[in-house]
Amino acid sequence: MKIRAASPEDLDAIKALLTENALPASDINHELLRDFAIVQADDGLVVGSVGVERYDSHALLRSLAVTQMLSNAGLGSRLLAYAEGLARDRGVSELWLLTTTASEFFRRKGYVDVERSTAPASLQSTTQFAQLCPASAVCMRKFISQR
Repeated sequence: MKIRAASPEDLDAIKALLTENALPASDINHELLRDFAIVQADDGLVVGSVGVERYDSHALLRSLAVTQMLSNAGLGSRLLAYAEGLARDRGVSELWLLTTTASEFFRRKGYVDVERSTAPASLQSTTQFAQLCPASAVCMRKFISQR
């Protein structure tokens, strides 16, 4: 299995994977894919995804998902590390996310709970913040050190 940048041809597979994991997929489009990555199995199937939605030095980490048949195989950690490296390379200093199910995973990876209202306005106006994720979602942030 390898992690690679997502391509337009991966859009349907990413949406299916997100749906399988009960994550929002309705706003994923070709434009957002420029900062998405996937895990591709040896047989060509997309078995993991992650995205970074950038707004200057802030970004929204989103769509971190692994197919249920490979959960607990370490792919989520590998995808998160890939996304953090991508964000760092693009000049992002803070990664933000909303989660309803994976807050413990992200805490173990150095993310801290923050009030949703403290997120930058550019992130609060995203479809993810404003419409797709419920008010009950945990908002988290991590400062990304620059190399």
